[in-house]
Amino acid sequence: METKHVVRALSALAQESRLAVYRLLVQAGPGGMPAGQIAEQLGIAPSSLSFHMKELAHAELVTVLQQGRFMIYSANYAAMNALLGFLTENCCGGNPCTPVRGRARKKVQEDKS
Repeated sequence: METKHVVRALSALAQESRLAVYRLLVQAGPGGMPAGQIAEQLGIAPSSLSFHMKELAHAELVTVLQQGRFMIYSANYAAMNALLGFLTENCCGGNPCTPVRGRARKKVQEDKS
């Protein structure tokens, strides 16, 4: 994934309503959800939702399919996986990854000894 796409995706997700929409769509699965249902579940006005969906679509994080008069939005799982891959590339410098909490706890126990 190119850096400019990563920046665009992270920028789109760096807003509370868009992040909530995206997480809802990821949870909904490949079938997606109609815009009205998204707005209802998250308590977002339709006009605001339209703006947020445009930002997510511009970042290629969601796809939209028009079915009659309904707009069905879905998470773009390929883009999500590419973003996660970019963020975790070279993770831990080739060492096994352990939760930070586990490392911090071990350090505290060592300090107590």
